[in-house]
Amino acid sequence: MNDQNTSSLPAVDDFTRAPELEVFAWLDRHNIRHTTVSHAPTHTVNESSELKSSIAGGHTKNLFLKDKKGQTVLISAWAHSQLQLNQLHKQIDTQRLSFAKPQLLWETLKVTPGSVSAFGLMHDQNKSVRFFLDEKLLGYETLNFHPLRNDMTTSISQPDFARFLNSTGRRLECIDFDEL
Repeated sequence: MNDQNTSSLPAVDDFTRAPELEVFAWLDRHNIRHTTVSHAPTHTVNESSELKSSIAGGHTKNLFLKDKKGQTVLISAWAHSQLQLNQLHKQIDTQRLSFAKPQLLWETLKVTPGSVSAFGLMHDQNKSVRFFLDEKLLGYETLNFHPLRNDMTTSISQPDFARFLNSTGRRLECIDFDEL
């Protein structure tokens, strides 16, 4: 990674570009209902547990991964799922997966580490990212994601989330992490 590429990546905690406004505009344009709560920045599931206990629904942890052949994968898992990443590639037919570099995350989904969310799929115009939702989240009427910043949580109904995926040209693919 050269200095020129690194300098184009915004700081993780610089939200002056207001990434949530693009998310809200996308959802509104597609008549998808959503509500958002502002809170202190969260970087881990443990940090967010107490803070988000007052927000109903299934909370997510989101991982942006890449394999050796360059295939990218975005996982939205239930916040408390145990993810066996060393086994995941077998179930989704990829090479072994590792966390993608921040520059690739920015170039592909226009989001910085710590704010990864399914909502970033609206920026993947080439549809190069495979997306998987944890089956455990299907047990919740409402799903919660960061709107591309980690100091807000946006709630969306499960049917509206399916409509969001459809608006990005994707279909819902689920994975059961208990099977790994």
